[in-house]
Amino acid sequence: MAIRLGAGDALLAEDVQNDFLPGGKLAVDGGDAVVPALNRYLGLAKKLGLPVYASRDWHPPQHCSFAAQGGPWPEHCVAGTPGAQFAPGFNLPRDAIVIDKAMNPKFEAYSSFDGTDLAALLRRAGVRRLLIGGLATDYCVLHTVRDALASGFEVLLLRDAIRAVNVNPADGARAESEMQRLGAQPVTIADFDHEPAEKSATH
Repeated sequence: MAIRLGAGDALLAEDVQNDFLPGGKLAVDGGDAVVPALNRYLGLAKKLGLPVYASRDWHPPQHCSFAAQGGPWPEHCVAGTPGAQFAPGFNLPRDAIVIDKAMNPKFEAYSSFDGTDLAALLRRAGVRRLLIGGLATDYCVLHTVRDALASGFEVLLLRDAIRAVNVNPADGARAESEMQRLGAQPVTIADFDHEPAEKSATH
């Protein structure tokens, strides 16, 4: 049976930023494929009137995760730089709520909930279930899903709208298995009812 969306549901797009796309400073293989996939979900959210949230790494220039500071990653998504901007063609609505994260130079923060007011914003908006996709499966998506579930939200994992870094070849697959073990429901766009949950009566 198709999943019906409505009040209490929201879309969360994770870190769809230039530096994570092919040619970026921390490119995810096939990362650009999440843009059209997420755009389909954005279209569905618009049709059904669902709120949209979008996270982004917004690092200071000397963030602890950068190799120059002893971290594991090349410098990426420095606040205000082109690499930190959302991907071209990513159709975020104007009223999307943007969550900036990992802004403290001394702390890594993969999760969109870590050090942000996302949980409070969601609760204030009456959100109970999150559709989560974006980049990257084995890091920010995994940590965000984990924190969402721990915070009491249901999670629909958008399997057709995620891609993994795969530092080790099976990292993405392991991350998906872990998210499902924790309670996330894996879905694709074909699993959804594209009609509003409550149609207005016609006479």
